[in-house]
Amino acid sequence: MQSDNKASKKSSTASSVRDFFVWCAIPVAIIVLLRIFVFGMYVIPSKSMENTIMPGDRVITTKLSPRMVSLKRGDVVVFKDPSNWLANEGNTYKSDFLIKRLIGLPGDTVECDGAGQPIKINGVAIDETSYIKPGDQPSSFAFKVTVSADHVFVMGDNRSNSADSRYHLNDSEHGQVPISDISGVAFARYWPLNRLGTLSNHSDVFANVPDPSSSSSSD
Repeated sequence: MQSDNKASKKSSTASSVRDFFVWCAIPVAIIVLLRIFVFGMYVIPSKSMENTIMPGDRVITTKLSPRMVSLKRGDVVVFKDPSNWLANEGNTYKSDFLIKRLIGLPGDTVECDGAGQPIKINGVAIDETSYIKPGDQPSSFAFKVTVSADHVFVMGDNRSNSADSRYHLNDSEHGQVPISDISGVAFARYWPLNRLGTLSNHSDVFANVPDPSSSSSSD
């Protein structure tokens, strides 16, 4: 009888350990792995993306882009500071990362003729009213740049308060962000709760933009 009780206790203990791993340890391990390899969480340090994202908002990114999923025009990207941009960003939350909207992919020519004029990509004007902060204009000054290989051109949605690619054309990366410095693409706000929601890349804005190769061949 005693041996039966001991065997029963051992079986019960083994069952409890097994249940712990099934219901606690394994789910926690999965969450940790997802956090490390798939998802990132970042606080927004400045006003450069208003009204899409406000200072202090928390966003979730997918780390699958750009490593496994291709970047797209309009993506909201989180990236490491390429050339001391944060010094001009009003970095309230002391973040080491910036967040902007991807406007130009490698090979794209991004330009604007000046105040009151639209942004053009590969010669095609885009309508950015769906995400630019109300009352803002696409750019208050003229510029033109062809995006280098393995880089992207980014701009804030709050154009009048965003020290983005336009303002860094003379720095070491010529105002462009190395794709290797992109940590992920933001797809949702998770804090504060009253601003919980998804983030769009507004793909329709860029639907008529030709690839750089077809644009140059038609010139």
